[in-house]
Order: sequence, then C-alpha cells, then structure tokens
Amino acid sequence: MSADVGGPTGLQGKLSQWLRGGRRSKEAADDGGREALLVAAAGAGLPLAPAAHPAPGYRCSCDRVGCPTPARHPVSFAWQTQSTTDRAQIERWARHQPQANFITATGMVHDVLDLPLEAGREALERLLASGIEVGPVAESDDGRLMFFTLTRGTPEDEDEWWPCELDCHPETMDEHPGLRWHCRGSYVLVPPARLPGDQSVHWVRGPEHPLPDPLSLLEILTDACARYAGEEPDHASAAWPLRR
Repeated sequence: MSADVGGPTGLQGKLSQWLRGGRRSKEAADDGGREALLVAAAGAGLPLAPAAHPAPGYRCSCDRVGCPTPARHPVSFAWQTQSTTDRAQIERWARHQPQANFITATGMVHDVLDLPLEAGREALERLLASGIEVGPVAESDDGRLMFFTLTRGTPEDEDEWWPCELDCHPETMDEHPGLRWHCRGSYVLVPPARLPGDQSVHWVRGPEHPLPDPLSLLEILTDACARYAGEEPDHASAAWPLRR
C-alpha cells in the first residue's frame, strides 16, 4: 500500500476520485437527481423521513422564530416511527415536498460518526492508507464529515445496551464539538440536503459502499479529533460500551 500512495492509482488518486464523486453527487442533486439519490440511500437500508428546508433570509421552513437548527430537523415529532426505506413512500414524499430535506434515523440499521471537517479528512486519509474499509461518507458544507457505519444494535434486553460519552442526540449537539456518535434516538441529514446560505450536504462516498463496523474506524477518528483540538488522544474514553 505505502509504495502506491504517491502514484496515480494510490491513495491520492483514490481521494481525488472520491472528491470528484462527491461533486458529481452534488451536481446530480442540482440537476434533478434528488429523488434518485434518496431512493439509493433507502435502498442501502437507511431509513428516511422528511425534514425542514431553508427559507429566505437564513430562516427555516418551520417558521419557528429563532429555530436553533434551521433546515436540519424532521418536520414530524413522530420521525422515529415515520422513518422508512419503502421506495414508494419516499418517492411520494420527494414529489409532494420538492424542497424538503430528509433525515436518516440512526440506531436502527446504521450509526454515524460525525467529525469536524479537517479532522475527518485527515482520518479518511489515514484509514485508506491503513487499508481499512470505509463505508459511505457525507460532507456538510458547514464543516462536518460524517462516516456511516453499522449500528451498535438495539437488544431486546435494555440492560445489554450501555451508552458511551460520545453518544450524541439532537439536543446535545453543542456539547459535542469534536466527535459525535449518532446512535439510538438521533438522526443526521442524508444527502442531498440544502442548508441556509447556499450550503449543502453531499456524498463523498455514496451509500453503495457497505457499512463498516464502527470499531474499525474509531481509534483513527478519535486520534484525528484529538489532534484537531490540540489534545493528547484518550483511547479509553472512546472505548466500545461494555456489555454484561
């Protein structure tokens, strides 16, 4: 692997291809490919539900005064039960709500490890150089990179599920400026999505890539976040939750 990193077919070449692929996904959404991208995400097993979208003046379509997460939240309080992979339903939503963003509910099929953009790009390079399989990756123009992984699961016995300090929910986003682990009870915007200020969320690597085990990515992601924050990596704090 190391011998090929600088070559056209090595790491740099792969990164260039993926970044070009991200631009193509962004262009496809702009060219009317939004519905196809949403159907592809659902076809990969990501459960979707409609979300708000930008309104003029950096506002949110929900019309809530001072909305804290404009264009980033579901339109229904029942988004967890509403989320679906049913193609017909997603096509209906997409056609009847042509401006809507969509969220994908985490903790059902997949989780999302969400990093500051600079740390995420460094981590992506290191993962590839190490030969570690990387699944779908989305980039948000407001400065985040999101790694989609398999979920930790939802065991029938709640005592078998232990949270960790990286767990992030919509109401705790500000408490996680570094690495966020979106699992049960959380969601993220799924590409293609529009943000206020003519920004977007788009795929760098699409949902056709298999979801990896989050543990295979976690150490490199936490290291990159620690360097981004100017701290010493603390692997113990990011350990997989203990199970009985």
